[in-house]
Amino acid sequence: MARQRPLYETVLPWNGQTAFCRGRMDGLLVFGFRGRPGAVPPGLATRNQLRAVGLRPDGADPVALLVFRHRKPFRREEVCPLWLITEAKPVRPFTARKQFALEKANAALRFCPQCQRDVGYRLPTSYGKCWTCFTTNEIGAAA
Repeated sequence: MARQRPLYETVLPWNGQTAFCRGRMDGLLVFGFRGRPGAVPPGLATRNQLRAVGLRPDGADPVALLVFRHRKPFRREEVCPLWLITEAKPVRPFTARKQFALEKANAALRFCPQCQRDVGYRLPTSYGKCWTCFTTNEIGAAA
């Protein structure tokens, strides 16, 4: 069975409240997964959770860490940084310049080098050409 970190009662430096944590790692408080003692207190979120509500860390340093294990046995602990939701900034808007750059990059990935045309989907990196060119070359090589 996996060894659980012991619980410590500590004062949270960002709001002065007390909470249970699993100790410290690299100078940051460590919290466990939700629904258990020592779980993450409200007001903290991972990068993906911030992004889901339209926020970003904006270069701020993380204030705590989330430590969890996968369901599969013998997997190592994963560590995920946590940021304060109150200090997060809104996500930058998607500008027309960004849209143009993204379309240009995707167009380069849709161009088949063999038949010299835009195939309308991103080419698989495994064989680097469109499906039509791949199947005609495979059938021709097998015959």
